[in-house]
Amino acid sequence: MKTIPVEHLSKIKKAVPRIEAKINVNFTFGKDRVNIEGNELNEFLTEQIVRAVDFGFNVDDALLLKSEDFVLEFINMKEHTRRKNLKDVRARVIGTDGKAKRTIENLTGAIIAVKESGVGIIVDSQNLAAVVQSIELIIQGSKHGNAFAYLEKQGKPKRMMDDDLGLT
Repeated sequence: MKTIPVEHLSKIKKAVPRIEAKINVNFTFGKDRVNIEGNELNEFLTEQIVRAVDFGFNVDDALLLKSEDFVLEFINMKEHTRRKNLKDVRARVIGTDGKAKRTIENLTGAIIAVKESGVGIIVDSQNLAAVVQSIELIIQGSKHGNAFAYLEKQGKPKRMMDDDLGLT
């Protein structure tokens, strides 16, 4: 049995039927906490899903974590900037009309949620380092174009060393 502290208990309660339908676990609720019962793997997966939903992700997006390929990562903006006005930093991460966030999501297949002083990311494990690095660059004040160029460069398939150069 695992106990998870949560901030938005009502969100979790609404998501429980869909989570229980996909994963074989049982929920019990306390004041500002959720108890999960099931086998260890299902408890771990459910803990990740509950943390994602509590952070602000859609339930369907959080259920992607059921796959072994997807991971949940949180970035604390305060650790990467000296600015006191986090509203401006959040605005940089989101971009005008959500354009910066949407561009990162399109380039990597990630799902991003921005909240108060944090950024939550659900992404496949192959792109995790690149997504985290690009968001940290934006938080630190780099130009958006440089962060997007970094992602594009990371996304290109690596050339194999065995390639025939045709020099014979």
